[in-house]
Amino acid sequence: MTPVDDSQCFPLIFMKPFSKSLLSFASVSAVTLASAAAFGFWNKDPQPLPPKETDSATTVVTSKLLEKSQFAHTQLDEKLANKFLDRYIDTLDANHMLFLQSDLDEFAKFRPTLAQATRERGDFSAAHIIFKRYMERLDQRVAFITDTLATAKFEFTAEESFAYDRKKLPHPTDLEAAKSIWLQQLRYEYLQEKLAGKKDADIPKLLTRRSGRTVETMRKLTDKGILEIYLESLAQTYDPHSDYMGPEQLKSFEISMNLSLIGIGATLRSDDGFCKVLELVPGGPAERSGLIKSGDRIVGVAQKEGDEYTDLIDLPLSQAVDMIRGKKGSTVYLNIIPANAADDSVRKAITIVREEIKLEDQQAKAQVIDFPLGDQTHRVGVIDLPTFYAGDGDGKGAPTSCTTDVARLIDKLKKENVTGIILDLRRNGGGSLQEAIDLTGLFISSGPVVQTRNFEGRLEVGKDRNDKVAYDGPLVVLTSRFSASASEIVAGALQDYGRAVIVGDTSTFGKGTVQTIVPLARIMQQDGIVPGSDPGALKVTISKFYRPSGKSTQLEGVKADVVIPSLSDVPEIGESDLQNPLPWDTIAATDYSESNLVTPSLSTLRERSKARIEKDIDFAELKNEALRFAKLREDKTVSLNETQRKTEKEELKAKAEKIKKDRIARLGKPLPAFEVTLKNVDQPGLKDLVKVKKPVLDPDADPEEIAAAADDTPAPDIILEEAQRILIDYSHLLKGQPVVSLR
Repeated sequence: MTPVDDSQCFPLIFMKPFSKSLLSFASVSAVTLASAAAFGFWNKDPQPLPPKETDSATTVVTSKLLEKSQFAHTQLDEKLANKFLDRYIDTLDANHMLFLQSDLDEFAKFRPTLAQATRERGDFSAAHIIFKRYMERLDQRVAFITDTLATAKFEFTAEESFAYDRKKLPHPTDLEAAKSIWLQQLRYEYLQEKLAGKKDADIPKLLTRRSGRTVETMRKLTDKGILEIYLESLAQTYDPHSDYMGPEQLKSFEISMNLSLIGIGATLRSDDGFCKVLELVPGGPAERSGLIKSGDRIVGVAQKEGDEYTDLIDLPLSQAVDMIRGKKGSTVYLNIIPANAADDSVRKAITIVREEIKLEDQQAKAQVIDFPLGDQTHRVGVIDLPTFYAGDGDGKGAPTSCTTDVARLIDKLKKENVTGIILDLRRNGGGSLQEAIDLTGLFISSGPVVQTRNFEGRLEVGKDRNDKVAYDGPLVVLTSRFSASASEIVAGALQDYGRAVIVGDTSTFGKGTVQTIVPLARIMQQDGIVPGSDPGALKVTISKFYRPSGKSTQLEGVKADVVIPSLSDVPEIGESDLQNPLPWDTIAATDYSESNLVTPSLSTLRERSKARIEKDIDFAELKNEALRFAKLREDKTVSLNETQRKTEKEELKAKAEKIKKDRIARLGKPLPAFEVTLKNVDQPGLKDLVKVKKPVLDPDADPEEIAAAADDTPAPDIILEEAQRILIDYSHLLKGQPVVSLR
């Protein structure tokens, strides 16, 4: 049973270390297996069960484990069984385009007895009956698309639109209504490819192949594969991080936890048929290339230069991941829709060399930035911590510890007389719980950092027991919606203690739970049940995190003291956007000493930051872009008029080019900034440290040259720059000095 710091998506490289949990499943397995034995899966002379009985036993054990060990302790009753059935149907037909209302009416017969059939008899016949109907509808859709592409003439002159997101829309009433939806979907895809530059002669072949591929993939599913989808739906009915993993999926998960895995360094998820980039591994090939970012959608992949891209739209995510992974040093060619594309028909070809993610790419690093202010210069220290890492090291030195590394960086920053320190956790998705506790201890004298309540209600308090404080000066913690798990523990504790100003997105991700992996074969064999094949494993939520104040980090995350606008501050990034999240709650506060350093300054810090942001051109552009994205998210429709789409595309492209040129014109002279790494941290002074390069481009150069240069020039980190201004304001307020005007 392996405790894990969970990720909801499919990582090309998954680098989050195991968190720690004290848990015994002895009592749970006894109850679970007693129930399984009662229904004929146990013998005094154990023999391997036949395949069907193995699957039935797996179904019973999974349902019982979820009931007894899952944090919420929710029994699989008729109400939950209804959610289970809905989840399974939506897993197969997420966009409500295949199953007819008559199908749903027919499936309703399973609802009254589904709970009892699942938890007591291990009956999974509903899964196969529903899946069979799903395949019938898929075949009908493919036949319709094939025939339409062969016979219809596609014109896009009418004023019409297509609702591409049908998750909350009703299922079609009958087959004719379904065909009407299929036709609009087909027209939408046809126009997308046409606007992307595909020839009319080639588009029917592509779309025919795409629709047929889904059927071929699903037809290859074995009984085990269908059961995996079914039990995964059951697990995720309890909460979004619980999951049933069949043998193959478990193998992929174990590979993804392997630090030596080779890839591009990105976490992907399936989003409306697209392979979407959720986050980039700090220091990985994808991030270092600067060519791909969170929110981009990968629509094609090739292994050789000049080869035709393999279409990834509607391809199962696991297959897409297999194509993108590869040998160290090999090159992968990707075709993407950029997150900020003017239109979904925009395509961008990029090339990334696959590499192994090394520990040093994940390690903490710092910058020393000289911030000019009138006749004075304020020296700001920024510590970038991508993950809470810990390990045995390479055998040649001490074990790796992010706390030890950050302490060394702090010592260096103090020697350089920084005004204050920013701890940047914007990209930090979690890691070692103990490291999160120890790192918090660098900024407080001692005391409780996190409370962990397990599924049995037992409470454990993680404390910093070291009275030594590495840094007691002005501190800002910079967070985003991507800051999750261990990051939220640190930010929440420092906020409770009044030790740091939390700055960034409205709130962090909101993942305040711990999962463990339970190999089902081990559980079953403990009581004499011998499965005839590998029954897989269950990932189940077993604990919940709470701050010293007693507030949960679950769902609500850690709210910023001072909010800085960003494109990542959207509800789609966060626990609240996942289905069936566990609720936010509170428990009793622990005994801790609040410093009350931050509260007196908050009103002034917020007012001054707001005034600066309202006058800043870069933030004005960011706000406009955020409003455009918000409108697209709310509308969820797209025009099927070709002329209108082309006009909109050109207008948005021209606007984007103008923004690029204007940004270059405003870049000006970069601030003096020096990079401090663990390799050079012991060098005296800053003279020999790597200077951060921020190129200055000529706004009067040739337009094509500017466009090319702008693509290769990273946009200024206006959020970090504003965090620096907040830190300088805060340092003045702490000293009782008047705050000064900062652009």
